Amino acid sequence: MGSYYYHAMIRLMTIADYEAVFELWHTTAGMGLRSLDDSKAGIGKFLERNPRTCFVAESALAIIGAILCGNDGRRAYIYHTAVHTEYRNQGIGAALVAAVEQSLRDMDINKVALVAYTTNTAGNAFWECLGYTLRYDLVYRNKTLVDQL
Repeated sequence: MGSYYYHAMIRLMTIADYEAVFELWHTTAGMGLRSLDDSKAGIGKFLERNPRTCFVAESALAIIGAILCGNDGRRAYIYHTAVHTEYRNQGIGAALVAAVEQSLRDMDINKVALVAYTTNTAGNAFWECLGYTLRYDLVYRNKTLVDQL
């Protein structure tokens, strides 16, 4: 199961992809990682809760892109979207987002949001190009329940 886009096949992510995906995230500028949440166990829990909305882009030799998306039954949230630098500007990131958006439509989820660091210029330009608008009416807040990074 999967669809091909340029030099990559877009398919659902599994926990077997973890090491390759984590390496991609680790080498992607602007990516914020947290050892507890982004550990293999943490991502495994995320994939179990969201088996239809997390995807990878795979070339003949390696995983070259990834996107995580979870939902609360009403709205969805995108996390950790990355495409290897050598494969950018080929539509692979847009294909990953399109796969997520179609899966969400199939699940009758009508709204999706994400958080990007203000310093992530390339990432913010990518999201704007795909029609994700900047919100000025919200204040993003969080609270760390476990201090481990």
